[in-house]
Amino acid sequence: MKRNYYILSACLLLTALLSGILTSGISLVGRVGVATFYRNYRFFKIWWQAALVCFLLLALAALLLYAVDKKFNGSKRILVLTGFLFVFLGGLYITYADFRNSLSHRWLGERFHLGIYLYWLGFCITDLFFLLTSGAVPHPVAGKPGAPAEISAVSTDADTSATGI
Repeated sequence: MKRNYYILSACLLLTALLSGILTSGISLVGRVGVATFYRNYRFFKIWWQAALVCFLLLALAALLLYAVDKKFNGSKRILVLTGFLFVFLGGLYITYADFRNSLSHRWLGERFHLGIYLYWLGFCITDLFFLLTSGAVPHPVAGKPGAPAEISAVSTDADTSATGI
């Protein structure tokens, strides 16, 4: 399947928007904790700031995966992109485990958790986009209908061949 970067951009924008809206739904206890102890995470309380941070990180990951896709070919490309997919899935699992085992993170609420899970799923979607689509434009093969005719370097003009020029 040929790549359509508009579809990838739309998926990243939608994922970032949903993630921003969900992460802004921090529970009351989580809001108090962010306001008093964890001031660095105040951007999670405002949906558009959380969505912007999520979109910027997803765009950086997409640029990194684009560079990997352009640098490597064949099986090495597939191996590196699959490695990134496992790293992203590992991040999703570690986040899940942390939300279940850390009391302060458990108090943030399920909406917040879903927003962060969407963040990791956005990374996975971006990786699968590069893994399952091809960026190369297929070249027409000579001899097939609709393919352009090749130009021959040998002249078939009778006047030039007779004079030897």
